[in-house]
Amino acid sequence: MLHRPTKFVMMVLTCCVLLLGGHHPLKAQTIYRINSGDTVRVTVFGETALSGDFAVDADGRINMALIGPVDVRNLTADQARQKLQNAYQDGYLRQADVAVEIIAFRPFFIVGEVNQPGSYDYVPGMNVLNAIALGGGMTYRGDEDDIEIQRGNDTNRVTLEASLSTIVMPGDIVRIAERYF
Repeated sequence: MLHRPTKFVMMVLTCCVLLLGGHHPLKAQTIYRINSGDTVRVTVFGETALSGDFAVDADGRINMALIGPVDVRNLTADQARQKLQNAYQDGYLRQADVAVEIIAFRPFFIVGEVNQPGSYDYVPGMNVLNAIALGGGMTYRGDEDDIEIQRGNDTNRVTLEASLSTIVMPGDIVRIAERYF
């Protein structure tokens, strides 16, 4: 029979293995990062001429009044807010109070064995099943047990195994494989 402290240690270790053992950081990554094709709303409080909606260009920049182009690629909305606030406070505004929100996401893509492959507008909280529905459903050859998502940009794209409940992110490429009989 195990002593009470030994039982407790074993229980804690078992919980740690269950919680951390199957965790794959790339699959869990759902923190949204700004990239080309997104539109952000920048509000500089008290300065309406500096506020507005800005499309992120192909280089990952937004063009802001007074401070010029600002690289926001791969930043979260909060990181972009901080970067803009610092830039405006560096000789332009005394007390810059900036807010950044993403108002339009870049599209995601679905290819392979779906009835209408192509580019679709991203909706926050979307999963693979939602993406398949937007793509007109699976063809009769579609294999729901063989789904991949390519995530990232061209320089660091990774391929993830996915299920129908896997979260889809803007810019993802969802591929439905063909089932063989």
